[in-house]
Amino acid sequence: MKSRGAKHNHWWDFHHDWQQNQGEVIEEIALTIYVNGKEFVSIMGTPLNQDWLAVGFLMNERIISGLEEIVDIRITEDGCCIDVWLNHTIEKPSKMILTSGCGGGMIFDDPRVGVEPFELDTSTTPDVILEAFNTLQTKESLYARARGVHAAGLLDLDSGELIKVAEDIGRHNSIDKLRGACLLDGISTTGRALLTTGRISSEMLRKGALMGCQVIASRTSPTSFALELAKSWNITLVGYARHGKLRVYCYPERLGYETSRDTD
Repeated sequence: MKSRGAKHNHWWDFHHDWQQNQGEVIEEIALTIYVNGKEFVSIMGTPLNQDWLAVGFLMNERIISGLEEIVDIRITEDGCCIDVWLNHTIEKPSKMILTSGCGGGMIFDDPRVGVEPFELDTSTTPDVILEAFNTLQTKESLYARARGVHAAGLLDLDSGELIKVAEDIGRHNSIDKLRGACLLDGISTTGRALLTTGRISSEMLRKGALMGCQVIASRTSPTSFALELAKSWNITLVGYARHGKLRVYCYPERLGYETSRDTD
């Protein structure tokens, strides 16, 4: 039986007195992506939707530019290895950057390169962002079952619909999975919003920018480098979207703020 991303366990709770309890604990294993039969990268992650992770990672690292380049994807029975076969040869990048995220994430590109500034041609409201976060992790989610997991979601700014959601122990992995799921399902990510439960570091922002998301929002904070990139790429960067509040670090006009209200 294939893993559902969590394993059953028991534990002892203490609140005034001891009580034995049981439930699920989020699963973590080393996931190895092979490309054309050769080991490409190993990532600590959740053995769930591994094909999403492989496709999204290869897209976000610009190893591939589209689904048509993939001939076949196979996941081993133990769920640890994802074999991706392409219709062309590749060379593994010589430079690897370890990310600041949990789960031992990594990227192969400098996060500052490869993104053109967006036009300020999308709009939404704070209420749309906040309502989407309320439905990002439902009662049926892996988070509801085991906690200890990040989620990333693609939000349509016109309808307010949360189109796709992906979960993983790694915040970087959850975005890679989201992009892979959208690519495999034929869902365009351009001009939409990326929601994440994790901190927005520079690599996280870059992944969202490469997806074409002009609004990137989190339940927690961005880093200074992520904010620097958001400003240079014309991305509306939102943090602390929870409990009916949010904080916009740049380009609030996309969320309805009138810049004429600003004073020197």
